[in-house]
Parts: sequence; C-alpha cells; structure tokens
Amino acid sequence: MWDSMWEAIAADITRVTGHPFHPTQQRSIGGGSINQAYCLTDGQRRFFVKLNQVSRLAMFEVEAQGLQQIADTHTIRVPLPLCWGTTDRAAYLVLEWLDLGSNNRQGWAVMGQQLAAMHRVTSPQGFGWERSNIIGETPQMNPWTASWVEFFSEHRLGYQFRLAERRGGHFPQKAELLAAIPDLLAGHEPPPSLVHGDLWTGNAALTRDGEPVILDPAVYFGDREVDLAMSQLFGSLPPEFYRAYEQAYPLPPGYAQRQTLYNLYHILNHFNQFGGGYAAQANRMIASLL
Repeated sequence: MWDSMWEAIAADITRVTGHPFHPTQQRSIGGGSINQAYCLTDGQRRFFVKLNQVSRLAMFEVEAQGLQQIADTHTIRVPLPLCWGTTDRAAYLVLEWLDLGSNNRQGWAVMGQQLAAMHRVTSPQGFGWERSNIIGETPQMNPWTASWVEFFSEHRLGYQFRLAERRGGHFPQKAELLAAIPDLLAGHEPPPSLVHGDLWTGNAALTRDGEPVILDPAVYFGDREVDLAMSQLFGSLPPEFYRAYEQAYPLPPGYAQRQTLYNLYHILNHFNQFGGGYAAQANRMIASLL
C-alpha cells in the first residue's frame, strides 16, 4: 500500500515527464548526512528522490537551480532535476537516476577537460549568484560583488567566522588574516567563473559507462581555483583529472598558497556543522597563511 507522500511524488513525476508513473518499489540508499535518499522505480524507470522536512523546500529549490545552471552550459553532466515540492509530511527533490561506479582512468581525464570548460563560463555581473544557496547545511551568501577579494573576505571567510564565533569557536588571528587577504591575493585577478562550490571527492563520480558526473553543487561565480582546492581537501581525485585540467586551462602561479586560503572556508564550515577539531585545524591553516 502506497502512502500519500509517495503518491504525490509519483503524480508530480507523471506531470513533468508526461508518462504515467506508478512506482512499485522505493528503496532507501546511502548518500549523505543531510537528506534521506531513495531509488523510486516502477520496474522500468528509476528516479533519485531526496527527502527532508517540509521547511527545507528552499534548499531543494536552489539545488535544482544550480544543477540546471550547470546543465545549461553543456560542459559536464549533472543529474537533471525533474521536480520538487512538498507533500503532507516532507519536502522532496526528484533527480534523474544515474548508474555510477566506473573507475575508468580516461573518464577522470575527460572530467578534468569538462570542468575546465565549465570554468570558462563567466558572469558579466561579477562574483556571486542570483540568490543565496546552501553549502552542506549552512547558508551561503552570494550577493553580486565586483571584487573577488571583497567577495571572498566578506561573504565567504567573514561570514563563516561570524557563525563560528557564535558557536564558541576561538580564532585569535582572525582579524590579522582577514586584513592580509588583499596581500595574499595580490596580483591575482581571476575571472568570475561558474564553480561547483562544494567539489570534494564524494561529489565527483563516473557513470558505469565512464561518463563524468558532478553532484550536489553549491554553485556561484567565483575563482575557479576554489573547485580545484576543495577536490584536494579530503583526499584527491585521480592524477589524470589534474593533468587534463592543467592542459586545458593552466592554473596561474601561486595556486598552492591560495589552495590553503580557499579551503579554510570549508574547514570553518565543517566546524559550524560538526564542531570538534575543525577549529584547531582552521587555526593551523590561518597560522600557515600568516
């Protein structure tokens, strides 16, 4: 017996696809600490369904909008968003189902080329995005800003520091670091590239056919190096990826120092979500930068 929630989601899938969808199985699958994830199937077609509290619908709206923005570049594949909304007890997002699982080395090289192509998509409005979105479970502020130094100082590190201090984090060199950002980024004037925004190794995959896919974006227009930096924060992608990216769109000098600066944003965000030893890691990164 199917309950009203799944019936409502199936009806929305029918509406957007134009083909009647009468699911016969919903199977819980892994895939993150924030949402519940399911494979919903009628035996012929499969869909990836994320669920969360009704109040989290906006989180799914901005995820769908970010996925569609990447898809519209025709550079690298993402799971296409089909529909989203609320039922009597949950917010939901329905995505295209993709069979993941290849470790084709050529596929990782192609991903490097395709991400470089995505990064060549730029915004005439500067750094930011058309709305604020979410990184993990933390709001991510994206007001259009002409200067990358200003955008990163205020809307990335500054915002995360303010959240972290409200959580009890202690960062004695915070003011010194924020004051040093213009020097740390001196001479570096990146174009405002479309970035994934949360490109750790768990958000990059290959389909069973070896086609590159990126998942769960927190998109905005920023320095493309933020994606490369995060891809090396918790492990790294295969070396073929970096070689192909560098051939397609070489990184300017000084990336190694900027890598630490950019990843500080994610470590502060991890402290804000999970607490623990991330504050100490952030302070070590700050000390190394100074």
